[in-house]
Amino acid sequence: MKKRKIVLSIIIAVCTMFCFAGCSQKEPSVVKSYEKTDSEQAFENDEPVIMVKHYEMSDGTWTTDEHTYQYRLEITGRMSNAVKDTTFIFLSNTEDIAFDQAWKAAGFSSNMDDYFEVEVAKFVGFGADTK
Repeated sequence: MKKRKIVLSIIIAVCTMFCFAGCSQKEPSVVKSYEKTDSEQAFENDEPVIMVKHYEMSDGTWTTDEHTYQYRLEITGRMSNAVKDTTFIFLSNTEDIAFDQAWKAAGFSSNMDDYFEVEVAKFVGFGADTK
């Protein structure tokens, strides 16, 4: 009986420690905020045009006001007949998006099948040089 009480006490203590450890984990906080920018001003300063406000979080994720994503992708390439490269910025839950897919999903396609579901990826900005 005494052994049973000791084992029960140990189990309760361990469960309590796990509960406190789980409760003590903090919600991720904003590390950096990307505000919407004026496109004319951004082009004049060779800065990216941010079309959707988004945030880099302390846990490494990226969020808009509605969704959370694992990656922020800057996809650079040259569209046909373009003079210079363009970079499309996406928040994404997929690690890789091809340039051909990015420019279509950024609004240049009339085929709705070329666009991402908002849970998969979100187009948030573009520019000639985003670094």
